[in-house]
Amino acid sequence: MQLDKRENWMGLEIPSKWNGSTIEVLLRDVWQIPKKQLHQIRMDKGVLVNNEQKRWSETLNEGDYLEAQVFIPEESDVVPEQKNVEILFEDDHILVANKPAGMDTHPNEKGQTGTLLNAVTHHCGPHTNVRHIHRLDRETTGAILFAKHRIAGSIMDRLLEERKVKRAYLALVHGLVSKKKGTIDQAIGKDRHHATRKRVSPKGQSAVTDYEVHGYLKEKNATLVKLFLRTGRTHQIRVHMSHIGHPLLGDSLYGGKKNAAPRQALHAASLTFPHPFTGETITCEAPFIDQPPIFE
Repeated sequence: MQLDKRENWMGLEIPSKWNGSTIEVLLRDVWQIPKKQLHQIRMDKGVLVNNEQKRWSETLNEGDYLEAQVFIPEESDVVPEQKNVEILFEDDHILVANKPAGMDTHPNEKGQTGTLLNAVTHHCGPHTNVRHIHRLDRETTGAILFAKHRIAGSIMDRLLEERKVKRAYLALVHGLVSKKKGTIDQAIGKDRHHATRKRVSPKGQSAVTDYEVHGYLKEKNATLVKLFLRTGRTHQIRVHMSHIGHPLLGDSLYGGKKNAAPRQALHAASLTFPHPFTGETITCEAPFIDQPPIFE
């Protein structure tokens, strides 16, 4: 499905799957635009059908051309900073970037630079308030999803909460993992003995990680594991793999040998998610970018 952009307006031709829906149903139930933003569009008379104002109760027909005012100009308080960052996917609404190691996902204080969000903000240009939808640890590489405007951000936040944003990771862990597939269902909470470390705790937040063995590096006494997050707790993979006796190479915070890798051996390998407006499935594969390579 083709989406057009004209100034603040998104335009599209109504496909057969939306034939017979009303404008209200499309915006409220299909796209599930939040009430506050929906109200603003209504107050701004921000919907046109075949270049005419229509009542939102009117039915849409296949082939109608609908325009909706979803691009609200915003100024960002993030300092734009030019950096070479690999863009894996981009349209007018969302962007996926491949984060290098040694870079925070976003600033933690006003004016901070050097983060991926600074670089993406520069890439997207002025009057675009880019939002990160999830984050990766500073030393983790791989795919991160961003929204390029407020409404896209609200929709993607909801899709993440509904677990419709699927994230797959690759990790090198110490030892030879004997069970080829498994699920780690252990709540994660704070470690009261360490300011930044997390730990498995019955009183913590629910956390579930699925894993499968992808190969053995017997000369390193290590296993290449693919992991899938059902939840998104801080340090979840690192905590869970350490808990079952297989900490990540290079992850000294959770029991890994620091000299086994130049950083924690964790890479966000792919993202799969529905587009916020078309619903089409988008899959982004993030190539390894470590030099020298960690995953061989």
